[in-house]
Amino acid sequence: MQATSAERNRLLKMLESANIKLSSVASDVFGWAMPQALVEGKQTPAGMAQLARRRMRRKLAELERALHGRLEQHHRFLLDVQMRRIEALEADVAALDGRLHEKLVPYSRQMRLLKQIPGVDWVIAATVIAEIGVDMTMFVNSVHLASWASMCPGSYESAGKQRGGKTRRGNVHLKAALVMAANAAGRTKGTYLGDKHRRLKVRLGALRASVAIGHKILISAYRTLSDGSDYNDLGAGYLDQLNTHRTTADLVRRLRQLGYDVQLTPKAA
Repeated sequence: MQATSAERNRLLKMLESANIKLSSVASDVFGWAMPQALVEGKQTPAGMAQLARRRMRRKLAELERALHGRLEQHHRFLLDVQMRRIEALEADVAALDGRLHEKLVPYSRQMRLLKQIPGVDWVIAATVIAEIGVDMTMFVNSVHLASWASMCPGSYESAGKQRGGKTRRGNVHLKAALVMAANAAGRTKGTYLGDKHRRLKVRLGALRASVAIGHKILISAYRTLSDGSDYNDLGAGYLDQLNTHRTTADLVRRLRQLGYDVQLTPKAA
């Protein structure tokens, strides 16, 4: 996938060198209809803009302006080479995906359970199974697994004081997959992980928030694989409810320390 993305970026850069700014109008220019028309060089910008489909047809005027450029013969030749290279890479990726799906058939149940976790697609689920297996008795508990995967802060002590340190390198393949899953989970709506990621991102920054959510995803994967249970999402409102309970308990504790007998009565709606 990274190789395909790199080749697509090279193609876009080549088009921009000819002053063709398709990427500024269309988020995905790889339907091949317009690039193929550019290679052939037989249609006008207005004619090529008419190749747009669905929602892109609302931007015909912008597309026509973006297709006005200085596309020379050497541009067309290189564009054709680049398109064939991308098509070959996509064919190879499709073949590899098919092979992986075949190998994952014995783990279809575990794959289904892991994909219930927000941010986890089949690639992430396959990576988790490949790196830690499906037998969780290999690990003492979820904390042991998180430590082995280096998805928890390191331990650093100075002058007798314990301080949190950077995470270790650990299993780079698993760690990268979990961070990707965390980023995807952070874009979800109505989920606990999505809400938690957005809150942590404000306090800690994007990278540290993704590592923290990746840790939670790994813990959820451990529990799911351990007992074969479905993932139970706490919901986006869980943190608000938790904060209410914590604030209430703290205030009650402080009042009791001051000598008051506290009895709480919920306010009528």
